Amino acid sequence: MKYAAFLRGINVGGRTSIKMERLREVFRDLDFGNVKTYIQSGNVVFESDETDDERLAAKIEAAVEKEFFKTPVMVRSINEIKDAVENNPFAGEEFEDRLFHLVFLAEKLSDEKTAMLLSNNRESEKFAVRNREVYCLLREGVANSLLGKKYIDNKLKTPATARLWRTINKILEI
Repeated sequence: MKYAAFLRGINVGGRTSIKMERLREVFRDLDFGNVKTYIQSGNVVFESDETDDERLAAKIEAAVEKEFFKTPVMVRSINEIKDAVENNPFAGEEFEDRLFHLVFLAEKLSDEKTAMLLSNNRESEKFAVRNREVYCLLREGVANSLLGKKYIDNKLKTPATARLWRTINKILEI
């Protein structure tokens, strides 16, 4: 089965640097096949016989922590990513790829947490929740957004990592 792993906060601000070649080696050492990375931000496409993405994420997190440092890892099958793209709740709206994010969550948000997040929707920043993903449509930059302020992690207490829409589409091409 083909998967993508999204490591959080890789090569951001110089404190969490990982060379992609070494990251691919770590994945190959875990007996994953056809390992490929995309850009320098911890996006890894790989194949595995394992069918439980939570177990895969735990296995990868342990290996990354042993080799580099502790960071959350979100794993999705390529089919789950395709489904997320095909069912984009903002598909009818115009947006800039550089301002549209798909946020991968470690777990599905409760109804209460979903309501908390959606209560923050405004013209400059809109959210939609589907499965274990949050779609974030920004009209301005990330810096002053809830996404940039780590609202999901800090207020909703849910580990998450975001990727630009164009990155998600490139992952599907690998």
